[in-house]
This record gives sequence, structure tokens and C-alpha cells, in this order.
Amino acid sequence: MVRPMQTVKVFGVQDRRTTAQAKLPWVVRYAIDGRHRSKSFRTRAEADRYRGSLLQAVQAGDRFDAASGEPESWQPALRDVGVHDWARRWLGEQWSEWQPRTRTSATEALARFITLAVEPAAKPPDGLRVYLYTALAPGSESGHDVRLEKWMSRHCLSLGDLDRDRVAIIDRKLALKLDGSPMAANTANRIRIVARACVQAAVGAVPADVWPQRSKTRSRRKVARTKRSVDVRALPGPSVMAAAIDAIVTHQPGSRAFRVMTAVAYYAGLRPSEVVMLRVGSTVLPAEGWGRLEVTEADISFDEPGEPKTGPRSVPIPPVLVTMLSEWIDQNELTDPDGLLFRTRNDTRPSGSNWIRAWHRALASVGQKPLRVYNCRHAAATTWLRAGMPLAETA
Repeated sequence: MVRPMQTVKVFGVQDRRTTAQAKLPWVVRYAIDGRHRSKSFRTRAEADRYRGSLLQAVQAGDRFDAASGEPESWQPALRDVGVHDWARRWLGEQWSEWQPRTRTSATEALARFITLAVEPAAKPPDGLRVYLYTALAPGSESGHDVRLEKWMSRHCLSLGDLDRDRVAIIDRKLALKLDGSPMAANTANRIRIVARACVQAAVGAVPADVWPQRSKTRSRRKVARTKRSVDVRALPGPSVMAAAIDAIVTHQPGSRAFRVMTAVAYYAGLRPSEVVMLRVGSTVLPAEGWGRLEVTEADISFDEPGEPKTGPRSVPIPPVLVTMLSEWIDQNELTDPDGLLFRTRNDTRPSGSNWIRAWHRALASVGQKPLRVYNCRHAAATTWLRAGMPLAETA
């Protein structure tokens, strides 16, 4: 397969000595197919030397690696490449051809694979898998955690270490949850498919048959799993939900955003992924009466917008939510129609974990057991049905 030609542009060295926070003030900037890269150095001589090496690689027609951003000739022998580094490189090559949901699924599968592809006595540090969900994606270099990156460099297996015995052990562990219980068969197979494709792409470093073959005629195990169905009888009624939503507000500045976000999830029946992607222009907020939300986007991949799970829709909202949203827009001076309704003071997405903690604390304050934020959607549907709304319209 012939790989497409690359366009590499190497720019001049940037002097950032006037910036007090710049410990490495000399910056070499370059671009690969329009995607900008940079590397910082302590002295001008180091930066000039690196820039000169880049220019030599370009003149020699060397191809640049999508993950590292450096010429492939600079890369170590493939057998010596760590599994985590290879996963980044492989994702970088596939990224542009994948849909957002595929990117998310592959990243999560490889994050799980990498945490298992380590030395036998090594114990992955807390937070490694969650960190990899974002750190594996191309373009995430600026957010790398030095401590976790060093741990992976020391303890992750290299491609040359992946023999049949080690891969067989990893393959078995991929089908287990963190507590050791079996996960859903479809989920385990999806993770295995991605991990196997990544490993087998390392042609020459890993034997083609290193991954265990699975019999297609093998009977499927039946595993007792806890049902996650929602007991609608246990869901709070409208008065309790309203009290819990108001109880979210504390001295913490972010609590006011979580109050309005939870109100949207309940009164409009939106998924949390749809709530965080609502824009100012998506709201129709009359001075009196009912309003409307145009739900056209959902968060499908680490703050990346995409189409909602069940497609775009227009949702009527009651006066109480119209008032909340109007006050929220006025208080935060949100005037850009394309701007997102909910953002922190640092212009980042509100933390999902903080949202859950705020919601659980508010429920406890009104004497309710913990509920997922998603259960607000179920509570909304239950309320609508009890009020006489037709089932088809509720759905």
C-alpha cells in the first residue's frame, strides 16, 4: 500500500525569553500536512541544531511519524518500541480515517490493553487508565503527565516482548473487570479486536500468529450479571426532584452550573452528553410560557461534538426551566449564539465527576439515595407518563 505524500514545513526559531514562565524559551516550530508541531529548548544552539536536523530529514525525503512528529529514521528499532508508544503511533495513522465514536472505542480499548501489557511484577499506578483515555489521542502531547509517562517507559513491555505466552495472559485479563468478574462478551471481544489489530500492525516486530486463536464453535459462558434496569417506583417525584436540584447550590462557584445542568436533564429529559453540548442559540426562551430546546449535538468523544444518539430533536421545556436558563444566560452574559451554555471560569467543560458528587450530595440533603445523573432522564419520562402524555410522544 502506497502511503500519501507528506508536506513538511520547518519555520524559524521563536524566541520566548520575554515570557517569565518559559523555562525552555527557544521554540522550533514546524508543520506536517498542516498540523503544527513544536519543541522547546534551553539554548539557541540546541534549537538551531534540532531545526537543522529537521531540514536535513525533509531534504532527504524522510517520512515523519504521525505520533511522535519526528522523522521515522529517528525512531528506535521496532522491536524495542514500547507498547504504549506503538499504540500512539498506530492510532495516529488510523485517526483521520475513523469516525469519532470509533476513535473513542479504540482509545478506551488500547488504554485497557496498555495497563495489562506491563512487566509481571509491575502494578499500574492509580489513574493510569483514565489518563490514557485522553493521552493516547493524537495532539494530546501538551497534556502529558510526566510521572505516568516515565512509569510506562520503565514498566511497559516492548513489542519484542510480546510472545504467545505473554499475549495469552493479557488476552485472558482483557475479558475481566477491575474486580476480576467477567465483563460482557461483546465488550471483551471489541477490546480484543482493537488490541490485536494494533499488535499485528507491528509487522516484523511481532509474529503474525502471536495472538491466541479463538474457536468459533465454542459455547458461550453464561454469567450471572447484575441487572441495571431502573425501578421507576424508586425515582423521586417532581417536588423532591425540584428540592434536590435547588440543594445543589453551595459556596462553590461551579455548583450553580451543576444546578442548571441537572435541571435541563430533568425538565427537558436530556442525556448528560447532550446537556454539556447545548449552545446559546439552541434555546428558545420566551418571556412567558413554555420554551424549547433544539437538541442537535452531543458529546461523543472527549468534548467532541457529534449527532445525538437518537438524532436531532426539538424538546418543549416548562416555564420553570425557561426562567432558569434565562437567568443563567443573563448572569453569565452569554451573547454568542454558537457559544456553549456550560463552561467553567477557565473555559473548560464542567467535570463529570464533580457533577455527580454535587448531585449525590444534594440528594442526600433531601433524604434520597444516590441516583445517576442519567436517571434524571428516567424521572422526567416517568413524570410525563403519569401526567397523561402519550407513550409515543414521550419516547
